[in-house]
Amino acid sequence: MSTASLQIHALGHDSAAWEAFVAASPDATFFHRAGWKEVIERAFGHRCYFLYAERAGHVEGILPLVHVKSRLFANALISTPFCVYGGVVADSAEAEAALYAEACERANALGVDYFESRERAPRHVDWPRKDLYYTFRRELADNDDDNLKLIPRKQRAVVRKGIKNGLTWVIDDDIDRFYPLYAYNLRSLGTPVFSQKYMRELLRVFGEDCDVLTVIHEGEPVAAALNFYFRDEVLPYYAGAGESARDLKANDYLYWALMQHAVARGARVFDFGRSKVDTGPYHFKRHWGFEPQPLAYEYYLSGMDSMPDISPNNPKYARFIKVWQKLPLPVTRLVGPWLSKDLG
Repeated sequence: MSTASLQIHALGHDSAAWEAFVAASPDATFFHRAGWKEVIERAFGHRCYFLYAERAGHVEGILPLVHVKSRLFANALISTPFCVYGGVVADSAEAEAALYAEACERANALGVDYFESRERAPRHVDWPRKDLYYTFRRELADNDDDNLKLIPRKQRAVVRKGIKNGLTWVIDDDIDRFYPLYAYNLRSLGTPVFSQKYMRELLRVFGEDCDVLTVIHEGEPVAAALNFYFRDEVLPYYAGAGESARDLKANDYLYWALMQHAVARGARVFDFGRSKVDTGPYHFKRHWGFEPQPLAYEYYLSGMDSMPDISPNNPKYARFIKVWQKLPLPVTRLVGPWLSKDLG
């Protein structure tokens, strides 16, 4: 489609202009990067429509879209699944409107149930909005001493206990030690695990902007996080902890260690990611001194009458979660990736 001289295109193999736009736009996030197209297509097989608005050879706006089609969950067009943030990033209101219009047209043409746009702030006053998720972001100091002081007293005491327990940390360039901890942790939460292929693709595609920090106790890994880096931000995105982590205070030490590592890399913002309101992770982040900021997940309903609810908070999934928590770990690692690829 076109609006005057504005043209809407789908991203092909050359992503240089897209990446340059993301790097230059203050509203863009790590989850707007073109690399997600390759990761999602290779790891999950979903069809991606990464749209961009172009005028006279200049990119004026972008909108990453993914078609997630599942018999168990939903048939949806999402910006962007497996990510916290999404939606249009544009230099002009014209490009923004054109990209959203194209997304709605594609939702209708594909016959999906809905188009979900994961906004950081409300954009469409007439679209249904889900206020389930909050994000947590805070500025970092430029040195470890001040960052430790920024942690509230009670949580700081827990970090110090982890230090006294002899915990140390290293940066890994693979998922060999991370993945077993991650799989164990998600089984405990009753959540299907993502595949090892997906995690490896993240490290491969994003290169130096993605790493794994592993916490070690007496030579053994006890907790780990897979992290993203974008501009001056660090985003711990996937985490795992073993059976001994609670007693060792390894979870708290993990994020303190990441702050140290991130500051050394030049990070000045710690993005703790999203959590569902009034859950354990939501309160954990608040206890670290992070203030919750609501996310506006908005919906264009092309094939439904009301917003979808595939959240674990939905009572109809309660029995599934309880059963999942009791399954043998090898079973969850085998079956989990088949389920999680469609959850988005």
